This record gives sequence, structure tokens and C-alpha cells, in this order.
Amino acid sequence: MIVNTLEQVSGTERETQAETWTSRRLLLKSDGMGFSLHDTVLYAGTTTEMEYQNHLEAVYCIEGKGRLKDLSNDKEYPIEAGTVYALSGHERHILIADEQLRMVCVFNPPIVGAETHDENGVYPLME
Repeated sequence: MIVNTLEQVSGTERETQAETWTSRRLLLKSDGMGFSLHDTVLYAGTTTEMEYQNHLEAVYCIEGKGRLKDLSNDKEYPIEAGTVYALSGHERHILIADEQLRMVCVFNPPIVGAETHDENGVYPLME
């Protein structure tokens, strides 16, 4: 059994930061669950462009308001607490945080831990 708390992982090697977000990785590949689980905060007033070519991601918003723009078809979706979206086709997208957003994210295959977006908004596939 694995039991972690947000307080336990914050400020450790399981917390990764970038210019527009902070991700606390509650479950990683090394935990052996077959997916990783993250508590991620996107800072108010920021825009983050991403494309997970190597991973599938599901995201559940638990706080804040923003917008998700699918760059494959230019559709925009409102994001607020209670909204879930899944990048089932590796869609290139932009997440706009009108307010601070807090998201629960699941990645398959699981994240190793230190991944951050490269110049194309992609997480590398790490072993």
C-alpha cells in the first residue's frame, strides 16, 4: 500500500516547477501503479502550450477558472472546478489560467519524476 500526502511531496524531488506551473507528483513510475498522479497548480494569468506525444493524460479541475484550446481544431472549452478533459489523441493544446487553476492529472505511461515540457511542450519518455 502507498500512502502519500501533498505536504509530504511538496518541496521534495517529487515537486517540479516551471514558469507557469508547479506539479506535485503523488505517484510516479517507481510506485508501480502503471500511471502517475499529480496535483498541479497553473498560475493565474498564464498560458501553457503542451502536446503529450508520449503520454495520455486525463485532467480533473478542482479549483479556479480557465480555458482549454484544442489547436487541432481551434475549439475552446471553459475549464472550472468539476471539469474533466482527456487528451486521448495526443492533442496539441493551450491551457489558459484566467484564475489560478488546481488540477489533478493522471499520466499513462507514468511519469518518472523530473519531466518538464521541452521546447515543443512535450514530456520526454523516460525510463
